Amino acid sequence: MPAKGRFTRLDAFSKTVEDARVRTSAGGIITITSLLVILWLVWGEWADYRRILVHPELVVDKGRGEKMEIHMNISFPRLPCELLTLDVMDVSGEIQSGVVHGVQKVRLSAENEGSRVIESKALDLHQDEAPHMDPNYCGECYGAPAPSSASKPGCCNTCAEVRDAYASVSWSFGRGENVAQCEREHYAEHLDAQRKEGCRIEGSIRVNKVVGNFHFAPGKSFSNGQMHVHDLENYFRSEEAHTFTHTVHSLRFGPPMSLEAQRRFADASRQGQTWATGYTQTNPLDGLTLKTDARPYNYMYFVKVVSTAYLPLGWESIGRKDGAGGLWGSVDSDRPHELIALGEYGTGPAGSIETHQYSVTRHERNLEGGTDAAEGHKERLHARGGIPGVFFVSQSDLPQIQASSKLIRGQSYDISPMKVINREKRTKTFSAFLVGVCAVIGGTLTVAAAVDRGLYEGSRRMKKLHEG
Repeated sequence: MPAKGRFTRLDAFSKTVEDARVRTSAGGIITITSLLVILWLVWGEWADYRRILVHPELVVDKGRGEKMEIHMNISFPRLPCELLTLDVMDVSGEIQSGVVHGVQKVRLSAENEGSRVIESKALDLHQDEAPHMDPNYCGECYGAPAPSSASKPGCCNTCAEVRDAYASVSWSFGRGENVAQCEREHYAEHLDAQRKEGCRIEGSIRVNKVVGNFHFAPGKSFSNGQMHVHDLENYFRSEEAHTFTHTVHSLRFGPPMSLEAQRRFADASRQGQTWATGYTQTNPLDGLTLKTDARPYNYMYFVKVVSTAYLPLGWESIGRKDGAGGLWGSVDSDRPHELIALGEYGTGPAGSIETHQYSVTRHERNLEGGTDAAEGHKERLHARGGIPGVFFVSQSDLPQIQASSKLIRGQSYDISPMKVINREKRTKTFSAFLVGVCAVIGGTLTVAAAVDRGLYEGSRRMKKLHEG
């Protein structure tokens, strides 16, 4: 038997001659209908193939030596900028007291005048220079040792340096009466001029990604050995009713999620994926306003920070992955962090982001002690003493605040050892899409053929019954 004949016997698709085919109107309608159904189902398969889902993963954070940015915008309408101090430190020993790049102190008018912006100035207190032409000038430190940060060793040429010198030996500084440097810089006049004003702290801080803390407290801050101290004399002696009433306009750790990522999370939330609901909400402290008329009042926010990565489709072809599945893109790893502008740290290729979520609980108390009977909690007792201010502290370790020595110790925001990775993935591969298209075409035509055959045989039998 010739080769062609052997293949003919294997033909599973036997044909009929044209004259043996019967075409009906019902068959034509079924054919058109089946084609429309095929087009509709194929379009659904294509839309399903193009659909992108966000798959969450929970892994151990294996990152080492990383940085983290804290972006804040917080207003204190009853506390002038001259008295307000922002301090940042971490357990690795890096301490930044009152001086952080990228942070602005914005003077606000009195609260009853609408808290309008008066002036915005960078929070940079270590660059004060004495306005003297004499290069040999050496200011007196008034019995205190010259601070190590002095612009000229052994001298106190500015009011700030005299304050640092007093702080180093735990002396109260007050308004700088009889201090030539402060009288020359009109330090007391500045206090009087701003006593009815408010202050807003806005900007960004880049810190080591370790357990740390930042807080807002009144008066000059300084470090004395392992102690972190605030001079509270001007705060309590002021005739104005200064309090730590505050509004958190925004507070986040790391860059914000892109609008596209937020849309993905919103879609997942609408589809019933409850894990995505938290991503559709703003940061938990945004828009919070707390008011108090008590001067010795303390607010504590216990913060738990969790590393979060968002990896869109296509980022692998540009970025690189670490062992934990996180992102090490060209922004964060290829350049020293000092060369990366504030606000850009954590952004990677193809829209990938390394940021942080956080949860927070709040505790507030009057430092004069007593109960919360006014709030309906007679059983709740508060200890007497402490530091007035707003503190962002660890959720796992309660702070130890000793009012007698005006020492702040042990407060920190906590870094979770776990990491959440949100990875974009298509719902199916291209091969799965092709399989689906074949199934749609074959299934639809098979069903259409069965329906057509049923109608044809039914019509034939009905004719025979009528003829019989």
